[in-house]
Amino acid sequence: MTTPATANPMKQLIVSLGLHVRSELLAYEARGRDRRVHGDSPGGDAQFDVDEVAERAVLDYLRAHAEVPMALYTEDGSYVELAPEPQILLVVDPIDGTRPTSAGLEMGMVSIAAAPYGDGAPTLADVDAACLVEIKSGAWLYGDDTEGLDSSGYPTAVPRLSRNTDLTRMFWSIEFNGHPMDLMTEAYGHLVDGSANTGGIFVFNSSTFSISRIITGQLDAYADIGNRVLRDHPDTEERFLRVGRGSILHLFPYDIAAAVHLARLAGVVITDAYGDDLGSTSLVDLGPMNQKSCIAAATPELHKQLLDSIRWDLGRAAAAPVVKEES
Repeated sequence: MTTPATANPMKQLIVSLGLHVRSELLAYEARGRDRRVHGDSPGGDAQFDVDEVAERAVLDYLRAHAEVPMALYTEDGSYVELAPEPQILLVVDPIDGTRPTSAGLEMGMVSIAAAPYGDGAPTLADVDAACLVEIKSGAWLYGDDTEGLDSSGYPTAVPRLSRNTDLTRMFWSIEFNGHPMDLMTEAYGHLVDGSANTGGIFVFNSSTFSISRIITGQLDAYADIGNRVLRDHPDTEERFLRVGRGSILHLFPYDIAAAVHLARLAGVVITDAYGDDLGSTSLVDLGPMNQKSCIAAATPELHKQLLDSIRWDLGRAAAAPVVKEES
C-alpha cells in the first residue's frame, strides 16, 4: 500500500511512519523471526523480538522525518523528546497484536495517535489525528478532526458499520491477556454461549484490530472488561497480578489512543465498561488507575445491552481463593 498524496503534513507523516514500520517488520520476517521474549515493557507486558524491530523503526523514522518539534511515547521506549520544546506528542504502539504478528497472522497493527503537546499533560480527548496500519496487508485507516476518515486497502468503503442490535447474532471479540479466565467466564460466559453459534466470538489479542473491525463492519462489538472487574472487586488484584506475571495488564493509553479516535469519527459507540467517556485518559500514564476497560459497539442499542447484560457482581468467582502455582 502506498502513502497518500496529500497536502496534510500530519497525515503524510503518520501514515508513512506506519507503512515504514510495516516494511521493517516484513523484512525481518523474511529473514526469519524467532518469537524470542527479550524483556518486559515498562507496563509489564512481555516484549518479543518483533517489538524490538518495530520500536527501533519508529524512532529512526521520526528522527529522520519529523519537521515539527515532537515528543514520542511508545510501549517499550516510553517518553523521548525528539526536539526541545515539543509542540506535538505522538503516542505509538509499534505493534498492537505482538503475538499474532509473531505468528504471522493478520491481527497485528501499527497504532499512531497525535495530540497537541499543550501543557505537557495531554489526554485521549486531545488526540486530533490517528492512523492504524495493518502489518500483514498494508491496509490503513487515518482520521483527523479536519478531514474525517480516509483509508486504503479495504474491499469496501469505510466506515461500514453493522446495524445489528441482537446479542445472539453478535459478532464480537473479547480480551484474555492478563485477565483471569474464571472471572471473565463468570462475567460474560453466558453471552459467549448465546452468540457463539448464531453469531461469532473471537479473541484477537489486539484492541486496535478489534475496534477497527467494527469500523470495517466485520464485527458488531468489542469488550475488554478487566479493569472494571478489578475496580469493582479490588480483592481480585492478586489474581490479576498472577496472570500478569506481577503486573496489571489492562488497556494502556497507547493501546487505544488511535483506535478510540478513529472509532469516534466513524460513529462507533465506544466507552469504558462503566459507559463513561474515555477522553480523560492520560496519554502518558501506565499506572493501573489510568489503565482502562472498553465496550465498543456499532449501534447504541447493542452497546447498552452489553453493558446491561454483563454480570458485574461476579458472585462466587470473585471470592474464590487464588490457586497457587507449584514451584
